Amino acid sequence: MILTIEAVRKSFAGPEGTLSVLDGLDLTLAEGATLALTGESGSGKSTLLTLIAGLDAPDAGRIHVAGKDVTALDDAGRAALRRDTVGLVFQQFNLIPSLNVAANLAFQARLSGRLDRAWLDEVTARLGLAELATRYPEQLSGGQQQRVAIGRTLAARPALILADEPTGNLDEAAADRVLALMLELSRDSGVALLMVTHSQRLAGRLDRRAHLSRGRIA
Repeated sequence: MILTIEAVRKSFAGPEGTLSVLDGLDLTLAEGATLALTGESGSGKSTLLTLIAGLDAPDAGRIHVAGKDVTALDDAGRAALRRDTVGLVFQQFNLIPSLNVAANLAFQARLSGRLDRAWLDEVTARLGLAELATRYPEQLSGGQQQRVAIGRTLAARPALILADEPTGNLDEAAADRVLALMLELSRDSGVALLMVTHSQRLAGRLDRRAHLSRGRIA
């Protein structure tokens, strides 16, 4: 398994007391497989992704990614995990404004030491970004920035991609095209994908789906 989550709990302090978001959640994902995570707003989907990525820590339970216990890593270890093993596509694109599209696409692959020019060129072309290579993020539409963020992650060939509504800024037709490319490119590079989505239609395109309710997988 590329991902194993065991009895994970997470709560937050609120004005009305402690709010339990994840309540003993268990989940697994095999290497190279794709999984859609659905659930109502506020059900903890995005929280779970931040825990898997080591951007926050659970109150209890264990999370293993590629054989590493994320919950036991220090800050440097979690940063290395995100650099070398886990790719992130969140709702905030986090493109580097001082770099053009070509440099943004190559950034993560360079950082991880896995820059493959042929693969980068293929990702760029298949996401329709070749003609935008010299533009800067401020010169792109939201949908174009979304495709650059997806391409940057795929170019680095991580073992696991965590995607939070990766097509949320696209219309339905564009979302279908980009997801199809994302799934195709993920399969071609052997990357596992855990994708949060509100769309049952898009969720049905992945290998499996899991519904998060009351802090657990229903």
